[in-house]
Parts: sequence; structure tokens; C-alpha cells
Amino acid sequence: MNSSLPLLALSMGLLSSFHCIGMCGPIALALPVHRGNKFQQFAGLTAYNTGRAITYSALGILTGTLATSLVWIGYFRYMSVGAGVLLLCYVLYSSRLEKHFNPPLFWQKQINRLKSGMKAMLGSKSFGGWFLLGSLNGLLPCGMVYLALVSSMATGSISGSATFMLLFGVGTWPMMMLTGYFKNLITPALRTRMRRLVPVMLSVAGIWLVVRGLAIEYPTTTKNNSIPVCHSSAAEIGNK
Repeated sequence: MNSSLPLLALSMGLLSSFHCIGMCGPIALALPVHRGNKFQQFAGLTAYNTGRAITYSALGILTGTLATSLVWIGYFRYMSVGAGVLLLCYVLYSSRLEKHFNPPLFWQKQINRLKSGMKAMLGSKSFGGWFLLGSLNGLLPCGMVYLALVSSMATGSISGSATFMLLFGVGTWPMMMLTGYFKNLITPALRTRMRRLVPVMLSVAGIWLVVRGLAIEYPTTTKNNSIPVCHSSAAEIGNK
């Protein structure tokens, strides 16, 4: 993986957590871990957020598989440029895209089933249950997660994409842990200021992916049209 990609993944996760805290924050606040001592709270929130990060990493395996296929057939350059263009389009037309994007009915039914399963697990008192709750939460529709998945394809490998998404999940930890511990400190004003940085970060990531894609050079192959001959001289051949 390129040395700058881990930093990009962590930065996307950190800033995205301010954008998505409205969806994930209430779940973290609803966890019954807040009724225990400090250690139980920390362990419970860690299990929950680890589940989310593992799910993101598993999704990264899927996008990494696609990226590997594109690398193999020689389209990695176009994939990187396309991913950067998608990020820039989201920055410029996010409100229009969200307004006109309507998931199909069958997808909405699956999401409702997922939410029902999560609701049933909110009363869990075990670390395994909180881990599974976080894992299911990682499957909820989220535009920032989708953008991170698109960016993860720039690694060009399955392991790289999975690692990228794992780091993206780890990047969301500070905000989610703080939400669970100190919900009064996360004011709407703070969230608004941090969310303003999201378009800037996505723009930088998009431009970087486009430039990276344009800079990729594939090795050129030269064809040897000469006819191979033995190393013996003509005289030697005649004497034979």
C-alpha cells in the first residue's frame, strides 16, 4: 500500500465520524454499557466499534477483489481516475445526489430487517453481543463509507483495500468513543464546524486519486520479429 494511503484512510474516518455521528451516535448512547463501571464502559464501546471496523474491512475485501481484477486486465489507471472523479462529483453535487437517489424496494426491506435485528440486540449484556451489534451497524447505508470503499480500490489489492477500510474504521473510534463517554461535549456547533472540513478532505482525496491514476505508467513490450538462428557460422554449417 502506498505510504500516504493509511493517513488518507485515518483522516477520512476521523472527519467522517463527525458527518455520520447523527446515525451511529444514538446507537452508541443506547448501549447498556453506560450502566457499568468505567472498565465495562470502555470494553463495551471498544467491542462495539471493533465490530464496525471489522465489517468495514470485510467490505474492503470485496472492493479489493474488484480492484485486483482491474489491475490484472490493465484498467487500474482508469479506476483510480474514476474514483477521484466520483469523490469530486460528490463534493460538488452531494445535495442533488442525495435528493434523487432512492434505493430499490428490495434493498429497503433488507435494511429494515437489519435495523430490526440491531434493535433486538440493544439489550445485550455481553461483549459478543455488542461486537455483533457494531458489525451489523457497519452494514447500514452510509455515503461516507461508500466513498471510503471507492477510495480503497486505489490500493489495487485485496489486502490493501481491507487494511484501508480497517484504518478508516479505526479513524472513527475517537469520535464514537467520546460520544459514548462524554456526550455533553459533542455539541451541535462542534459537529457543524468539523463537518465543514469533510468536503475539503474529500476534494484533496479526489484530486490525489486523479493525479495518481494519470501518473501510472504501464511497462511497454517490444516485439522481436527476428528469426532465431543457431550460433554456428555459415562455414561451419557447410562443413556439416
